[in-house]
Amino acid sequence: MRPVDLAREHGLSTQAIRNYEDVGILPTAERTVHGYRTYTPLHAQALRAFLALASGHGHRTATSIMQAINRGATEDTLRLIDESHGQLLDDRRTVQAVEAALRDLAPVPQERGDTFIGPLARRLGLRPATLRKWENAGLVRPRRDPQTGYRVYDAADVRDVRLAHQLRRGGYLLEQIAPLIAEVRSAGGVAPLESTLRDWQARLSARGRAMLRGAADLDAYLRAREP
Repeated sequence: MRPVDLAREHGLSTQAIRNYEDVGILPTAERTVHGYRTYTPLHAQALRAFLALASGHGHRTATSIMQAINRGATEDTLRLIDESHGQLLDDRRTVQAVEAALRDLAPVPQERGDTFIGPLARRLGLRPATLRKWENAGLVRPRRDPQTGYRVYDAADVRDVRLAHQLRRGGYLLEQIAPLIAEVRSAGGVAPLESTLRDWQARLSARGRAMLRGAADLDAYLRAREP
């Protein structure tokens, strides 16, 4: 089987096939007396496994998985797969935490007027130092009163603080919360974010299905490698 024969099935270039072999995604090919690569059904199965894995686990992880298999490191292979599934589970839990936080925010009426750090901290049962720490982490960005220099929290700031508070109570770290708060800001509030969360959930589901397909093709490749 020539490189072009492998490439044609998946719409790839022959150079991509050579590159996959060079980095260890495909097992080493035999060479003809003239130096041309010759591939076998085992290589075809390896390529199918890699492309399926890349769809669910991403190109980098899929590459590491195939490299581990081809050097006979089965335990490394399984660890990589477990870690990737663990990341998917963490992402699902993050979505669920944000959805729960949004549900908790929904019944609360719109904040009116501006407030300062002390009254806001007392209202939420927090310490002012906590709000300052959240500000340093980028979770909230209150403006400063030009005359007094005091922090002034408008309605959007209070929304962000309350959302951060819900997520912190759910056990999430500041570095995990910051991009979610940024998403709320860029969406223009909580309501538009609900559509983003639905899209996010759909992408996670698609990723999970792709992982299942990758597992099937990977198992077929592992069985093909057995003596």
